[in-house]
Amino acid sequence: MDGTLMPQADIAPLVEIEDLTVRFTSREATVSAVNGVSFSVKPGEVLCILGESGSGKSVTLRAMMRLLPEKRTTITGRITIAGQDVLGLNARDLRALRGGLVSMIFQEPMTALDPVYTVGEQIIETLRKHRNMSREGARARALDLFELVKIPSPERRLDSYPHELSGGLRQRAMIAMALSCGPRLLLADEPTTALDATVQIQVLILLRRLQRELGMGTIFVTHDLGVASEIADRIAVMYAGRIVEEGPVADILANPRHPYTQGLMASTVHGQHRDADIQAIPGSPPDLRRMPAGCSFGPRCPTSQPRCREAFPPISHPSADRMVRCFREGEEAKASF
Repeated sequence: MDGTLMPQADIAPLVEIEDLTVRFTSREATVSAVNGVSFSVKPGEVLCILGESGSGKSVTLRAMMRLLPEKRTTITGRITIAGQDVLGLNARDLRALRGGLVSMIFQEPMTALDPVYTVGEQIIETLRKHRNMSREGARARALDLFELVKIPSPERRLDSYPHELSGGLRQRAMIAMALSCGPRLLLADEPTTALDATVQIQVLILLRRLQRELGMGTIFVTHDLGVASEIADRIAVMYAGRIVEEGPVADILANPRHPYTQGLMASTVHGQHRDADIQAIPGSPPDLRRMPAGCSFGPRCPTSQPRCREAFPPISHPSADRMVRCFREGEEAKASF
């Protein structure tokens, strides 16, 4: 591939999520972590899910892989990946899905990698399980992957344990493992959060290059607008377990329409003038154990109206490729934080 995205209009979605709801139940309370989320991703496309911590981004990705604890989790809705109904898969088919069709890069590789095995052994095991390769062939493939993700001295690093690698090298090893079986879909859960700025930029450039070269569909979770602007084709803005705005990255960044998106833009240095004040969104996200009756952003919204406290806003489509959930959509209301 030459790095140019494929035309998207006539391509069937690789991922379709419809009305996804995730509830965690304990003796004390029920937490509504994801509330009726719907989106799709086409092959070769990067969707960035953007929002504050606790908005349901990571839970959405883990629900897609069915990595949440079954005994206290209730998942409803529909998750379809490459035509497979993920919620209906048996244990054997689910194991084949994970790592084969779908791979995930976790937020902190030190907790995702097994500390008692070398990183090379962990990649080799993945290749032998999903690709039925010999140990020698799997090691050769692991070495190729380390070279692909630009790990220096790859032969020596294959035999290193996770604690012997820096944060940046562990993250690159995690990317190599995620790419080892040639997945069609890559899920990336804030993979650059624990890295310093220089390494973060290197990893982002690497991920974008590999995604384009391999043609993977990608869902990238972040709370950083700068990261989203570098890697995304489309952005879905998530708040309190719901997607409140969605559209092409350039349109969202140039013309945010939901007050929450406008607040995120105002509270970051990305794209701001040197002498501009950075304005924080007032208040805190809602308690997911006791969701408000109306718009979940209403208590923090400077343009809130009485109707916002009575019902959750319906979906509006200001254009064919934009979605917003706000009563004031179309009223040219710009939030001021």
